Amino acid sequence: MSLPTLGTLRPLPAVDHPELLAPPVAAALGTWPYAGSLAVTPIDAELADTAAFGEAYGVPPGASANCVLVAGRRDGVERVAACVVRADTRADVNNVVRRLLGVRKCSFLPMERAVAESGMEYGGITPLGLPQAWRVLVDERATAIETAVIGSGTRGSKLLLPGELLALLPGAETVTDLAR
Repeated sequence: MSLPTLGTLRPLPAVDHPELLAPPVAAALGTWPYAGSLAVTPIDAELADTAAFGEAYGVPPGASANCVLVAGRRDGVERVAACVVRADTRADVNNVVRRLLGVRKCSFLPMERAVAESGMEYGGITPLGLPQAWRVLVDERATAIETAVIGSGTRGSKLLLPGELLALLPGAETVTDLAR
C-alpha cells in the first residue's frame, strides 16, 4: 500500500506513529477500518495554521480541510457538531449548519471548551476521535480532494488521506453546500 503524499511533507503510516497523534485520534484509528490508508507527517507546530502550513510545505489551500466545532441549543438541549470544510471555504454556520442542527442560533465552541472536550490541541482539532454524541458534518467538496490534509489532534503533525475517506469517518454525514 502506498501512503498519500503532498508537497514536501514526509508521510509515515499513521497507525504506526501514535506518538504523533492526540490520544483520542490514536484510539479512533485503532478501530477505524480505513486507518491503514492514512499517513501522518510531523510539522513545525508554529506552522500549523492553514496559510502558514501551506506556504511552508507547498500545500495549496484547496488540499487542506479544516474542522470547526459549533453548538446550538433547542428546548434546553445542546447540539454540537464538527464541520469539515475545504480550507479555501468557510462553514455556513448561520444558515446551513444552524438548520441541520435544528437550532435558532449556532456559534463556534469557545477555544477552552473545544480543547477540553475534544482532547485535542486548538489548531489541530480533527473530526477523527471526537465524542460520539457530536455530529460530524462533511462538506461534499472536501470529499473530492484527491489527497486531503487534516489535523491530527496536535499542532505538531497533520494527517493525509484520500478525501473520499472523509465521508467514511465514524458518524460522518456528507452535506452539499455546507460551506460557502
